[in-house]
Amino acid sequence: MATIDFYFSTLSPYTYLAGNRLEQLAAAHDAQITYKPFDIQTLFPRTGGTAPKDRHPARQEYRLIEMERQAKKLDLPINLKPAHWPTNAAPSSYAIIAAQNAGGGDLGTLVQSILRACWAEEKDIAEDAVIRECLTAAGFDASLADSGLLAGAETYGQNLEDAVSAGVFGAPFYVTGDGAKFWGQDRLDDLDRHLSE
Repeated sequence: MATIDFYFSTLSPYTYLAGNRLEQLAAAHDAQITYKPFDIQTLFPRTGGTAPKDRHPARQEYRLIEMERQAKKLDLPINLKPAHWPTNAAPSSYAIIAAQNAGGGDLGTLVQSILRACWAEEKDIAEDAVIRECLTAAGFDASLADSGLLAGAETYGQNLEDAVSAGVFGAPFYVTGDGAKFWGQDRLDDLDRHLSE
């Protein structure tokens, strides 16, 4: 069975714009996804990147243009400057890690629900109530927001180290079991072709 390590941040607009296409692609290829949320703000300086707020104004402006352009193309609602961004990504990431360990719900739906809360619904994904709502909507026990916090923190930190070791420098980033790498929601077609080979 093909495997895909899915590195992402719950703060990433481009992970939001990927929607459920990764899950559809994995189902078509009978591939298994391992969801690996990580701290993108810590990744940037370690891999030669710059946080959006520290980029040149021309880059900041173009980022917003591209986000709007991609959202329109994908027919997804987006707030280019969410009220609660950036926020603390750790609580939502811990919940995803706990849900992946627990099983029983739809992990893709959970990830997309959290991202949509940030980028389309003006919700603070660091808030317990928002995380619980997303867990419930995806078929998970809302109490996962509270359980496994220590394990979640350890895995969250390890995911960052795994990302650096795997050559990840942004989000979303997809690494297949055979080591192929794809950066960005606009590379999902390339990932699809790779899995077809």
